[in-house]
Amino acid sequence: MQLNKIPATVVTGFLGSGKTTLLSNMLKEAKGKRIAVIVNEFGELDIDANLLRNCPLDCDDEESAIASANAKGSDSGAAKSLGDSVTSGGIYELANGCICCTVEEEFLPVMQQLVERRDDIDHILIETSGLALPKPLVQAFNWPDIKQYCTVDAVITLIDGPAVAAGRFADDAKKVEAQRKADDSLDHDPSLRELLDDQLSAADLVIVSKNDLLSDEERKRVEAVVQAKVPDSVKTLYISNGEAALDVVMGMEAAAEERIESVHTHHDHHHDHGEHHDHAHDHFDSFVISIGEVEQEKIQSILSRLISEHTIYRAKGFAAIAGKPMRQVLQAVGQRLDAHFDRRWEADEARKTQLVFIGKDLNEKSLTDAIKVAEVG
Repeated sequence: MQLNKIPATVVTGFLGSGKTTLLSNMLKEAKGKRIAVIVNEFGELDIDANLLRNCPLDCDDEESAIASANAKGSDSGAAKSLGDSVTSGGIYELANGCICCTVEEEFLPVMQQLVERRDDIDHILIETSGLALPKPLVQAFNWPDIKQYCTVDAVITLIDGPAVAAGRFADDAKKVEAQRKADDSLDHDPSLRELLDDQLSAADLVIVSKNDLLSDEERKRVEAVVQAKVPDSVKTLYISNGEAALDVVMGMEAAAEERIESVHTHHDHHHDHGEHHDHAHDHFDSFVISIGEVEQEKIQSILSRLISEHTIYRAKGFAAIAGKPMRQVLQAVGQRLDAHFDRRWEADEARKTQLVFIGKDLNEKSLTDAIKVAEVG
């Protein structure tokens, strides 16, 4: 690897495997490093970007602060808005489709912007969508205007330990498959096992999340699945709560782009990026509900009921809990609802609850009316 190339870490894995949590912890540990983050998120509200952006702000080290920007197409103004910040990396959100199917239209323009800012960037972190295949993304690093300046430090495949042990592979397999079918930019086989195989085949490091929830027997089942797909040279790391040593996940110098052509996947024939893809998301609903302060138990109860009654692929956002000085993060993946407080509300910040819903056949008014029941006052 040339010393002047910017290393990029690609983190892939199914919805609910813990990618955002892992990246958040990586940013917390990478004090002083100027890191650019590319988030492949769907929806109008960049929840993942907001979560990642707020991690480094807990630190006193000003150099670890991350500026934010949205990159939603080749005409993005992200580079311009970040150009004045030499101590920040920046967060770019690719919200127009699965990153492996929008490489040419979405990913390349953002990488070109980062290349222009290469003197201000130490590392690039890329979080793919839950159904992205790493291979087309890594192949893009062989394009001349990227290869000259960037290299893939490692492809990290994150898998949900308990889900793999149970043979589901994803936390909620039915909803992950429904998400795949709802995205018109995707052209993947519906088999989650094949998708997992393809994500593992490109891995330089496999991380098994939720290790604290695995028994010894379940851990052996997970090991068998991983070992059947990856060579002995690819290590497997078991973690809990997204906590992984930074020197293990960064600085691997794998130069994955140099070997990616030899990696066989089930979906190689689907990714000729000389062809045009239609990225109009006509078959799924995405909207943001914004209200005021809410009652904690009531909002969580309502959300749990809604995700059990409707085809909601993802519900994620922030809640202003009445009487609490901290902002609460709410994330619904599958049938599980997670909630935690991430930071204090700023003095001049409007205390409001914002939730993005992504799903199929959703009635925005009906869901909004249901959520409003939790509103205080």
